[in-house]
Amino acid sequence: MGTSTPPPGSGTAAAYDPIAEAYAQENATSLLNEYYNRPAIRALLGDVAGKRVLDAGCGSGPTLVDLIEAGATAVGIDGSAALIDIARERVGNDLELQVADLAAPLPFGDAVFDDVVCSLALHYLEDWHAPLAEFRRVLKPGGRVILSVEHPFVMLFSQLQAGHTPNYFDTRPRTESEMAGITGDLTFWDRSLATMFRTFVESGFRVTHMDEPGPAVEALDRFPEFFADKDDPRFLAFLFVVLEA
Repeated sequence: MGTSTPPPGSGTAAAYDPIAEAYAQENATSLLNEYYNRPAIRALLGDVAGKRVLDAGCGSGPTLVDLIEAGATAVGIDGSAALIDIARERVGNDLELQVADLAAPLPFGDAVFDDVVCSLALHYLEDWHAPLAEFRRVLKPGGRVILSVEHPFVMLFSQLQAGHTPNYFDTRPRTESEMAGITGDLTFWDRSLATMFRTFVESGFRVTHMDEPGPAVEALDRFPEFFADKDDPRFLAFLFVVLEA
């Protein structure tokens, strides 16, 4: 479902390397990624002209493109070497891109970024304290983290539909073998909404925005059958949060 890949420390990053091309292509056309997550992230970013922004979990580079077009100096890291190669083809060799582990210390100095974007990457990690602490370290005072994660209510509902009865309040692993027709075992870590927000606060951040927006307006024309029986185009899939250091 995500636009980004897990870091090596999550134990599943290598699963993306053999499916990188198919995954990048699916992300470029899907409702969830191109018409829902990506425009919502752009809206949360706002004016980033002249800012230095880290895309933590950049995948094949869609948000890097948005950052460049908005006038930011973008830096990208991801756990999949194959997707970093695709991102490099997409944005050119002048952009700073590297394979890095979100579960480990980031390869940057203190207070060097104005913003950090983490789009659909944290949910691959069991522990969020370490990456959030690193985000706070590399951010300048007053810097932001703009992030999206899988919505905890949707993940619980999907598990119940599949006949599982997980404890919503546990931080628990979930393995998916196929997403949007792409086969590859990937492990996600589901957690409650309260756990998410408690971790944000414990990591020294102030939550300044939380949203469950709808898709971009052009999605209604692009996917008419999906929206045909819906009075409201919004649907829960991802949770969008802005944190301030």
